[in-house]
Amino acid sequence: MTMKESEWQIPKAREAVSMLTTGGISVVPANEASWEDLDDVLGQARCHSARCYCQRYKIPNAQWNQVDDDESAFRLRAQTDCGNAESGTTSGLVAYLDHQPVGWCAIEPRAAYKKLSSSRVPWAGRNEDKNDDGVWAITCFFIRTGYRRRGLTYELTRAAVEFARGRGARAVEGYPMITIPGQEISWGELHVGSRNAFAAAGFREVTRPTPRRAVMRLDFQ
Repeated sequence: MTMKESEWQIPKAREAVSMLTTGGISVVPANEASWEDLDDVLGQARCHSARCYCQRYKIPNAQWNQVDDDESAFRLRAQTDCGNAESGTTSGLVAYLDHQPVGWCAIEPRAAYKKLSSSRVPWAGRNEDKNDDGVWAITCFFIRTGYRRRGLTYELTRAAVEFARGRGARAVEGYPMITIPGQEISWGELHVGSRNAFAAAGFREVTRPTPRRAVMRLDFQ
């Protein structure tokens, strides 16, 4: 398998980070985690009958069915540069609980997610430059079975804010689900996160393109 070098060279943070440590939870940039740790998390995640490895927003629909699990994993491994703590190229965050890898958050400049530009959800009622790489996007969370409902998505959202801020982002946004107490939502739908987690991290609601989805944004300037 071959792959061009990632288009997005994400600068290192101005300060070195083990980004967040609280209650036994720590969150680190993906290049500071091993690939084996990240694969332990995402190897469980099956999206659309395949292991997506967070490539769904990057691969055109016409090519999606031609990309197998191994190729998706290969692409993500190149994008994250896992195991290379000095790397200037990475994407996403890995969460640990008591030193066990348990969670993942996909975050990059919004323009890196090519398919977002054609998706209705981010743009309904908005008129802005879709290629503005100063705006970052949180597109996916995954928490391993057995570790959910422990606040890990909240911690990952807060860490994602600092990850983007430390790398020069002007703003960061996400497209979470509206959750209602007592109403169950499948984890497959909730991979975009919950509105409550974004609100707790200081995001404001920009639009509500559907009754179940919100666009949440945090501006740094």
